[in-house]
Amino acid sequence: MRKSWKIMTSVILTAVLLLSACSKEDDSTGQGTNGSSEDGTAPVKLSAFINQSPNLASLDNPFTKLVEEKTNVKLSFTVGPPNDNNDKRNVLMASGDYPEVFLSGNFTPAEQMKFGKQGVFLPLNDLIDQHAPNIKKIFEERPDLKAAVTSSDGNIYGMPQVNECYHCWYSQKLWINQKWLDKLGLEMPTTTEEYAEVLRAFKTKDPNGNGIADEVPLSGALYTWHGDITGFLMNPFIYNTGDGQSFSYIRVKDGQVQLSANQPEWKDGLSYLASLYKEGLIDPQAFTQNQEGLQQLGNNVGETILGSFAIGHVQMAVAATDERNHDYVAVPPLKGPNGVQLSGYYKSVGNQGRFVITDKASEEQQIAAIKMLDYLWTEEGTRGQVFSLEGHSWSKAAAGQLNVNGEPAIYQVLPSYRSETIHTDGWDQAGPDFRPRERFESEAVSQDILSPEGYELRLVTETKKYEGFEPKEDEMFPIDIFINTEDGEKAAQYKATVEDYVRSNMLQFITGDKDVEKDWNSYVQGFDGLKLNEYLQILQSAYDANLNKME
Repeated sequence: MRKSWKIMTSVILTAVLLLSACSKEDDSTGQGTNGSSEDGTAPVKLSAFINQSPNLASLDNPFTKLVEEKTNVKLSFTVGPPNDNNDKRNVLMASGDYPEVFLSGNFTPAEQMKFGKQGVFLPLNDLIDQHAPNIKKIFEERPDLKAAVTSSDGNIYGMPQVNECYHCWYSQKLWINQKWLDKLGLEMPTTTEEYAEVLRAFKTKDPNGNGIADEVPLSGALYTWHGDITGFLMNPFIYNTGDGQSFSYIRVKDGQVQLSANQPEWKDGLSYLASLYKEGLIDPQAFTQNQEGLQQLGNNVGETILGSFAIGHVQMAVAATDERNHDYVAVPPLKGPNGVQLSGYYKSVGNQGRFVITDKASEEQQIAAIKMLDYLWTEEGTRGQVFSLEGHSWSKAAAGQLNVNGEPAIYQVLPSYRSETIHTDGWDQAGPDFRPRERFESEAVSQDILSPEGYELRLVTETKKYEGFEPKEDEMFPIDIFINTEDGEKAAQYKATVEDYVRSNMLQFITGDKDVEKDWNSYVQGFDGLKLNEYLQILQSAYDANLNKME
């Protein structure tokens, strides 16, 4: 009996091993499903910094496990909060106790150059060329992308999150209550003066019909995505990218880099804004409140009180669950008194170093890290970062489903994902994903723009009002630009000083603390002490070098 038992055990064991061998995945990376490669190689351990969204329950989730299996790594995360202004990242860098890889580094071009020169960030050029065939192919198809991430010394130190979102390219929008326009018999304003007339009507003609002068004609919010009203309302006078951009208040004219904020046209824009403020048409809180303050106006309990507002997209101010968000439409670029009509434009492949490899990584870890990045830039890897695994929150599109361009969709996001407050999978866009426009717009959307599933189509439809009003390419200072290390730190200091000066004076001019006519010359002369000329010279050199790099 003992001998029979041994024979039976041997047969069972053999069958199990055969079954295991037959069921093992035959994927392109050569790994099985147990996290080890098929030749038995142990996973490469990698320490990685990543920001964890408050909407994500845990990073120990199915997508992280898939990344580890696909690329034969074992990730050990150092987690930072998403909105700490890179504080934890900075502490790690200052202490010298940083990980082998950053997945949410967000290092500026200047920081990439600085740490690259110090040898802290390793060049990725050869690693990509030898071990990242997917990215190498993308670079061949998109030389603009390769140029954007290549520093002025020829090295690639960081790889970005590429998110070619059409409505984000024209994110400097003004939203207006169409219901109020219709009730008051007003047309959509097309000029700065027509807009002023609309604001006066909103203030004095009781568009919400409650018999109380509680309407707020125009508001906005600082420290949020294009909530600064001066961005949109300066563009009928002179090109203004708005506050909080890579290089705020900078333009190019006839090949020369200039500051918009000391030009005569800027003075005209300030006079216009000051006149609106003096008439009580601008909410004073627009210059101090954050997004939450604007939302309190947009979601006001009871009557609608908000007439128009600046922000990247409407549901940032009026909740998706509040049907009043349907009342707002985008105002096309307004034409100024001198015929200027411009829209802010932010098309960019990005050169923030979301992904970097540090000098803590061994050669084996460097190769493993770049292979991981190569996977993260695939469609599967990108959707996993943004959503989750296929079948968890997204699936292939069904026959007949259309994307925002009315073409057959590639994938659909499941309703359960949209309704979840906390997600249990993916990385919630914290990693270095790759979403060129064709990927971004391949999602199935409802063709009903007022349905929750049709919101992206609504944004695309509204954004089309802005397309074609952006300045010519040679009139915009590039968002994707590197400044050499020697000049980078100086530029950062000058930039902060100049932009603070512009912001503080702009507020004083608009609110009447300073008189535009009497105090303008003194304001312009004040730039002399801020080394504006040196700042512009640095930007000019970087601009010229960028042109040469693109040729």
